[in-house]
Amino acid sequence: MRRRRLRWYVFGAQAAVAYGRPRMTADVDVTVDLAQTSTLTLVDDLSRAGFDLRMYLGDDFLREARLLPLVHRPTGMPIDVVIAASSLHTEFLERCRLVALGGVRVPMISPEDLVVTKVLAGRPKDLEDVRGVLLEQTDLDLERIRGLLGELEAALGEDRLLRRLERLIRKARTTVVRRQ
Repeated sequence: MRRRRLRWYVFGAQAAVAYGRPRMTADVDVTVDLAQTSTLTLVDDLSRAGFDLRMYLGDDFLREARLLPLVHRPTGMPIDVVIAASSLHTEFLERCRLVALGGVRVPMISPEDLVVTKVLAGRPKDLEDVRGVLLEQTDLDLERIRGLLGELEAALGEDRLLRRLERLIRKARTTVVRRQ
């Protein structure tokens, strides 16, 4: 992706580990903006770099694909590559940060945007990830998180995202008070 100068970031559990608390995860999630590159070209480039599709996907499917299920040949690590397709992805790309991981600087979704994605997903492990980020990241822009979740609630006809966030904030604050 660097060679093609594509914008990308890591999100999901790996980002939750970087910003929050350690936990087991079986894969790496990445979003990439293809710009003027085709999905087929990206798959070819990734194949030369040691990544294979986890299953056969024909060229017609790949031309329209928004998710590429890959595996890193040398390690067997699954990698899910999401093709940026929405204004939300673009916003996340604009706010991503370089985070040092094992001596390599990796573009990572911002902690605020990670919280938004995890609250939106709403699975127990996602909510636990949010709790870890809230406990470890003391300088989060909670108003930006609330604003984006409010916009998502309106767009999705959803009414529990902000309540879910506030419940997690209260729990995190209670945990911090108990530690003191």
